[in-house]
Amino acid sequence: MQIFQNLNVDFLSKRKTAYIISGTLLVLGLLSLFIRGLELGIDFKGGSEIALQFEQPIDITEIRDITTSMNLGKVEVKTFGGETGVLIRTDLQEIPQESFDKYVNVINSEIDKIIPGLEKRIVDRSGSSITYAFENADTVNTLNAELFKQGFQVSKGSPDIDNTHLIVRVGFADMMQEVLREELPGNRFTVQKEDLVGPKIGDELKANAIIAVVLALIVILIYLGFRFKFIFAAGAVIALFHDVMITLGAFSLLYGLTDFLNLEISINVVAAFLTLVGYSINDTVIVFDRIRENLKIHKTDDLANNINKAINKTMPRTIVTSLTTLVVTFVLLVFGGEVLRGFAFTLSFGILIGTYSSVFVASPVVYEYAMKAKSKIQFS
Repeated sequence: MQIFQNLNVDFLSKRKTAYIISGTLLVLGLLSLFIRGLELGIDFKGGSEIALQFEQPIDITEIRDITTSMNLGKVEVKTFGGETGVLIRTDLQEIPQESFDKYVNVINSEIDKIIPGLEKRIVDRSGSSITYAFENADTVNTLNAELFKQGFQVSKGSPDIDNTHLIVRVGFADMMQEVLREELPGNRFTVQKEDLVGPKIGDELKANAIIAVVLALIVILIYLGFRFKFIFAAGAVIALFHDVMITLGAFSLLYGLTDFLNLEISINVVAAFLTLVGYSINDTVIVFDRIRENLKIHKTDDLANNINKAINKTMPRTIVTSLTTLVVTFVLLVFGGEVLRGFAFTLSFGILIGTYSSVFVASPVVYEYAMKAKSKIQFS
């Protein structure tokens, strides 16, 4: 990056333009957050979510009609990773009794096909499984093997040789597979993932995610306050808050504009935000280190000149690091699939905003404070 070795840009003179850009992005993001909100993933909202991958392209409207007829309450159906994938989500944690009974009849029918006339006795039944009792272990072994081949989630009641119990799991994915096989016999599919989260767990995860981000900002504030001066710490935290809020606003603003960017806030995305905080503060600390070095060496020089020199000297490193990281996150964004898309978008967008804030937010905050307080910033 030799072209950036001798930069001499007056970054601070452009700070007011940067304030307008940042203010606009923040206002738009906050308005969208208040009006539209964020689309929370299954991790936080609670409910059931199934991702299916078909062999042939599917008609999303047809899938919606099929799931609506299953009496699952409020159901959301959307494409997942392309024209052959579908994501089905419901707020329910347990299958409705009517649908559960229908699925039990399907299991009984399959058992009759494997061993006609077999006496079946249900000894236990929960919202997610049925336990059958049979006369001997050989019957259980036969049914376990055959039902498993047909796609049912089965297991023996115990590993004992003389075990006579068979457990058949009844989940949303199981029931969905059975219905879709009947309705779409010519289009085979596989279950990519199935998530089930209770509302209490979702609320706990949501609270823990907020606490994690807030604690990270507080620890950074304390650390930088000791390493530099409090105003440097305040500038860094303001820049981090700026990065997080604008990136969150982007999630809200972009949702619904295109299927590719219909991104939800999940545990992976929270991890990306924490990674973003670490990445952004690292870039800011490097600039602050150079400012402190300049203030020690050029004690009589103007503060604005020292800050501009520091930013110009660190710019080659910033550009190389940011571009290198962006290449990786962009590849993940495009080719990483639906599961990693939220994580990759957060890092890609956040790196751009974080690099911008290190130059046009964190350092200008230090300069504005010194000018308004009319105090000289010195380091011994």
